[in-house]
Amino acid sequence: MVDVLPLVEARLTTALGEPDARAAVTFLGTDRIEVLRFSEGDVVRYATLGMSAHPMTDPTAMLADPVKGPRAELVLSVRAGLADTDKVLRPLAVLAAAPQVEGLIVTPGASLDVGEPLWPGAPFTSVLVGEPGGLIEDLELDDPMEPVRFLPLLPMTPNEAAWKRVHGAPALQERWLANGTDLRDPARRSVPLD
Repeated sequence: MVDVLPLVEARLTTALGEPDARAAVTFLGTDRIEVLRFSEGDVVRYATLGMSAHPMTDPTAMLADPVKGPRAELVLSVRAGLADTDKVLRPLAVLAAAPQVEGLIVTPGASLDVGEPLWPGAPFTSVLVGEPGGLIEDLELDDPMEPVRFLPLLPMTPNEAAWKRVHGAPALQERWLANGTDLRDPARRSVPLD
């Protein structure tokens, strides 16, 4: 069976350049998850490496298929120097380990919550999973394996997360767009929701 992670790391470095920092976290009963940091101008990107080592499987399935199933890595982009965003490494690793730990399948439009600020003083405890294919192209793998998708994470305030649960992800994204919300601002306020 092919080792997916070197291919994933190569795709990340092709798209984002060489990482300027990396950290690894291992949770009991899971494979190691790394978080790589890429700096480009005033934007810092954090990308997980390890979530795609195994396909995500339906928690109700009797047996987990070791080959078939969706694969993904998470990417968070924030403006540099406005907050201590490097502390997001552990929360990102927690989110990336969720498919192994909780049998969760992470898809665009989903909400993921870490139950604490994403970094010290952050107004966000959760993220909205965005659509793949923008910044980093999907990584095609040999059949029957599904491609690795690089899913952008969009930080949500608790009010935005609650509003999204009622109105849906597209409605929240429309609200952000209509208000010109800078989703990379690590200290932004909630978008008006009335």
